[in-house]
Order: sequence, then structure tokens, then C-alpha cells
Amino acid sequence: MTQRLILASNNAGKLKEFGEILAPVGFTLHAQGEFDVPEADEPFATFVENALEKARHASRLTGLPALADDSGVCVNALGGAPGVWSARFAGEPKSDARNNEKLIADLAGHADKSAYYYCVLVFVRHADDPQPVIADGRWNGEIVAEARGTGGFGYDPHFWIPSLGKCTAELSPAEKNALSHRGQALRALVEKLK
Repeated sequence: MTQRLILASNNAGKLKEFGEILAPVGFTLHAQGEFDVPEADEPFATFVENALEKARHASRLTGLPALADDSGVCVNALGGAPGVWSARFAGEPKSDARNNEKLIADLAGHADKSAYYYCVLVFVRHADDPQPVIADGRWNGEIVAEARGTGGFGYDPHFWIPSLGKCTAELSPAEKNALSHRGQALRALVEKLK
């Protein structure tokens, strides 16, 4: 028997990635939009606080367990930016293309192109769960100016993995899930949920 789980996001890329990893452990993932849940505010300066807020919000409005992530790309030369503001780095409305343009422009004068993707996942059994399950993952790479690949979303066309000689957007979904910050966090979460 599978249990319904609300993903505190309407991001189709995340829904697909999460769904593939969570299906074998008995969860059927639903985007919060299926239940008319509006996006939660993300007022905090840390990934974990934002993820917890999103999970509680989705659970409160649906009465179901919820899973939220807060993730982003952190660029060392930019003091960790865009970080928790990755989705809105270039302002509203959210735009992957504008975010990437701003990132490349901001990084242009820096020799250090090292960066990492970071993800925090929070699972709550109910909105007031006093013991949320929290897991995280980190994926190191570099930012390249020229976009490569057509897969993934967000900063993937500019996130270079030196050991693979590819950008994240050039990886198959299976390769990305096996290596990514989100994949790492999901596998750690699954172990904790067992």
C-alpha cells in the first residue's frame, strides 16, 4: 500500500526526481498545486528553516504528510550566493534564464569558479510534527560561462562536474539522481524513514 505525500513545490523537475526515488519505498508523491496549496513564504536565511516552513505549510493545508526541499547553488567567490535565494536571484518573476545570466555576470571578474549545489529535505508527518526528519546533500562543481546540455533545470546548464567533464544538464536523469545533492539528500532521507 502506498501513502500519499505532498511535495511542497510545483516544480515539475523536482516532482519527477523525487517521485522516482520515493516510489520504491511506498510513497505516491503529489505536487502541492494538486491541492490548491499556494507557495509558502521563504523568509529565512537558512535552507533548513525555509524547508521546514514549506513542509509545515503544505501539511497544514492538506492534512497529509509533506516533504519540502530548499536547495540552491552556492558560489564560493560570491560569498555563497545565490544560496537560499537561488530561485529568485534575478528577482520576480522567477526565471532560470535571468538567474543564469545574473550568475554569469556576477562571476565574470572572479578567477575562482568553484561552487556547490546544496539541498536540505524536511519530512513532516503532520503540520505540528515535533520531530521532522531532516536530511541534506552537497554536490561540488564549478560554474562555466557557456551553457551546455538540455536536461535538468535551474543552473544545471552552467554547473560543471570536472570529474565527468560534463555540465549537469548533459547528464541523464538516472546519472543526475545518482550523483546530485538532491539525490544524496533523498537517499539519506529514505534511510531515516525506514
